[in-house]
Amino acid sequence: MCFLFQKSYTVLKEEDILHRQEDDVTRVSTVLSISRVAASILLRHYNWSISKVHDAWFADEDAVRKSVGLLDKQVVQLSNARELTCGICFDTFPCDKIISAACGHPFCNTCWSGYISTTINDGPGCLMLRCPDPSCQASVGQDMINLLAPGGDKDKYSRYLLRSYIEDNRKTKWCPAPGCEYAIDFAAGSGSFDVSCLCSHNFCWNCVEEAHRPVDCGTVTKWILKNSAESENMNWILANSKPCPKCKRPIEKNQGCMHMTCTPPCKFEFCWLCLGAWSDHGERTGGFYACNRYEAAKQEGAYDESERRREMAKNSLERYTHYYERWASNQSSRQKALADLHQMQTVHLEKLSDIHCTPESQLKFITEAWLQIVECRRVLKWTYAYGFYLHEHEQAKRQFFEYLQGEAESGLERLHQCAEKELQQFIAADGPSKEFDEFRTKLAGLTSVTKNYFENLVRALENGLADVDSHGACSKTTSSKNAVVGKGKGSKGKGGKTGGSSKNGDD
Repeated sequence: MCFLFQKSYTVLKEEDILHRQEDDVTRVSTVLSISRVAASILLRHYNWSISKVHDAWFADEDAVRKSVGLLDKQVVQLSNARELTCGICFDTFPCDKIISAACGHPFCNTCWSGYISTTINDGPGCLMLRCPDPSCQASVGQDMINLLAPGGDKDKYSRYLLRSYIEDNRKTKWCPAPGCEYAIDFAAGSGSFDVSCLCSHNFCWNCVEEAHRPVDCGTVTKWILKNSAESENMNWILANSKPCPKCKRPIEKNQGCMHMTCTPPCKFEFCWLCLGAWSDHGERTGGFYACNRYEAAKQEGAYDESERRREMAKNSLERYTHYYERWASNQSSRQKALADLHQMQTVHLEKLSDIHCTPESQLKFITEAWLQIVECRRVLKWTYAYGFYLHEHEQAKRQFFEYLQGEAESGLERLHQCAEKELQQFIAADGPSKEFDEFRTKLAGLTSVTKNYFENLVRALENGLADVDSHGACSKTTSSKNAVVGKGKGSKGKGGKTGGSSKNGDD
């Protein structure tokens, strides 16, 4: 992949989760000299944290037993009678048809089965199941579930128990990809929150959004919220429409003269420029394409505030659109690159191997190039969200950022163009080509150079662009290249090239 950092997580399959869960239960059971059922109840109560279980148990065992419901003696002493009365249905049953939890409250098999089944079907709360007697807090463990619950309910309980091991544990999470059943065990204190699941989904451990290194979670949250909020719709309305003077409904003028007619039922006719009634207009006010009243009032400053608000909304909208289009363009480029990578791995590599008489193991440089493109498109996409929230007054940081972004993007475009276009001639060739070795060298070189560009960009953003000194000048990294500072694709003048390879790929 694109950037080197120590892997700080483990992807867990279902069998891995079960194995870890069983190991934890065994450890607690052994150390505390209690049954596995009791150990499981304790671990669930303390969110599967062995250290918390040990600390609480050795600090005050009696208090833990009371809060968890692990009784060390029966509350109810059953008589030696041949028959007992069920505490739910109040029918009398032989002793072998009566079952009790650790508390000793007697209930028949049928009532126990119905109580357990109902609780399991109510959801994961069944994992904290207590004695049916309202006054009793004795826990009901998995041994009684296995003994009394119907087959389907046993499976549900087991699933809830498995999921609780992941969902109640602060160090583990499920992969958020739809349909994925893998979990992630994350090591706290690592440098990166990016996680790559075995299902190929990449996400951020911290916020569970898609992976967004080097941009922080707060910026990503603001950006996603802005993309989905109504604020930009309101900015567009403010920048491109005016309210009807009578009913206040916003009206857009996209062509024609200044004579406007509001939609029914209002039907008010007015001048687009001064918003006055059209009945007061005519040749004397400038005709259909001008308004002397507006010009005169504007000279006196009557429209300054409304024009200022409209201009601010227009500038804000243009700035947001600039960054959003490039963010979305790199997203679509990445999706196209993923599709091309899959096509390369499943179809084209075998074909290239046959045409050029080269083992597929020696064509890894092509796969590596496409993996680099996919990862760099993701990083580049999020740098536009970073750029949008970079303060305008931090001019030196902005210049440094746009320089690094521009260098990285230029390198990526060259790599994408080479992998996407130049490779096609070798896929379509009838036989081996002498130029293929030259192409190998070129593609591998572009992959390495692009990786270096993006590592520099990622490092700078993760350091908060700290290489820019307090006097507003860039560090030595860029001091010799000031002539090209500002040519990055993040600047408004040059941003239009972003995602060029995506467009080429769709032709």
